[in-house]
Amino acid sequence: MDTSVLAVATDGIGALDAAPPREHFIPVTTYALIDRLTTPRAWPVGEARAARRFFRYLEYWRRQQHSVGLSNLLQAYESFSPDSDLLITRTFTPGERATLQKRVVREVEGILRQANYVRVDPANVELILTKDSHYGLDLHVDFTAFEEILVYYRGASSRRDQRRRLRKFMRKEELDVPIFQRLFLLFKLKPFEARVQEVMAERGLSRRDAEKLIRGLRAMLPSEVSEENIYLKLFKNIPRSDVEMVFPNTRVRFRMLDKLRLGLTAGGGLGMSVVGTAGKLAAAASNPMVAAGAVLGLGGVAFRQAMNFLNQRQRYMVVMAQNLYFHAMADNRGVLIKLADRAAEEDVKEEMLLYSVLAKEHATRADLPAIDAAIEQYLTTSFGVTVDFDLDDALSRLLADGIVTEDADGRLRTLGPEEAALHLDAKWDVFLDNLPDYTSEEGREVERTVPEEPKQTESAEAAEGAEGRPAPYRKS
Repeated sequence: MDTSVLAVATDGIGALDAAPPREHFIPVTTYALIDRLTTPRAWPVGEARAARRFFRYLEYWRRQQHSVGLSNLLQAYESFSPDSDLLITRTFTPGERATLQKRVVREVEGILRQANYVRVDPANVELILTKDSHYGLDLHVDFTAFEEILVYYRGASSRRDQRRRLRKFMRKEELDVPIFQRLFLLFKLKPFEARVQEVMAERGLSRRDAEKLIRGLRAMLPSEVSEENIYLKLFKNIPRSDVEMVFPNTRVRFRMLDKLRLGLTAGGGLGMSVVGTAGKLAAAASNPMVAAGAVLGLGGVAFRQAMNFLNQRQRYMVVMAQNLYFHAMADNRGVLIKLADRAAEEDVKEEMLLYSVLAKEHATRADLPAIDAAIEQYLTTSFGVTVDFDLDDALSRLLADGIVTEDADGRLRTLGPEEAALHLDAKWDVFLDNLPDYTSEEGREVERTVPEEPKQTESAEAAEGAEGRPAPYRKS
């Protein structure tokens, strides 16, 4: 990175702060970033090739660390996976399942943050529960049905689309549709008994009525959805006005326009039929066959109008199913694998950008705000993207791996590219020696209620984190 960028970015800090909220996500591939950061003119003579080698080492090193964390998470998630086809060799007590459930949710959130996803609070009705739907649906979600629910997005942007407008005489017009490029959903239903108790307290119902109500609501869910499982979903390019579409208990309601159209049609048709039937009954009071025919005709009209309502609702459901089909990316274990891969990639990109400055600058803690702004300006100038660079997160990992060290006076010392590559090579040599014994991992995890402090020894136990798992990032 050109050192002159520091001065340019420092002058533009105010303008960047005035911009709309930015995401940490860097929408550039790792390979494109390596190519741009390792051009010969960006480094002293002879160091560009060494920098490229170090960046590739760094990528593989970071991915293996995320792989260790992913392996442990998949092991904990196995008990809640709706897709598992493995033999059940152990039954967990309710207390053990509660501990594992908290661990799964906590670590999934950790991966999402590392992958630069942004959390959406389900209570934020301004963002989730919208009245206008891009696909013309009126959707409703009952969030009180869930014991666990996480909604995260990444890449809030817009896309060009076309829509027919009544005021344009049904001609198509182009418009910008706000979308989430990636949308993540985790949910777990509340236990039946807990939900019954809540409904009894909230609505003052008897147990019998509360159980009947909850059974009726859950009967509308897909039969595969169980309160014992944790479900993970990943979608792409979801319109922000249709986020409700991704939930399992979404109810499709008629829009006001449809209510008026169907109501007027049904009311007019039934009204005319009732008048006609009344006239026939009066004229054929002495003829039972004519009277029966008139009544059957009225019933046929009523049945046809009822079918119009059902058909319209069915069309809504087809629209929702078709659009979800094209938006779905992954489910359950597949979601965790995709997220872990993206989290590793985001970490590597952040570390490469920060290293490219620290390896060529004499920096201190006081210089970090200017470096942060410089990197953001570099991404804008080189790739035309605007991001909120997560400098603190990247620096913490470089410090933990010993690539950057900090003196008592705040001076940051960084290994050169060739030395940094050799440093990671040495860490690889001892990595397998520090792996813990996984045979007892599952049992140790569920027995703990308070995380333990890691032991400060040089043995293999020193490589274990606070819960008996390899620490995601540790010093040599």
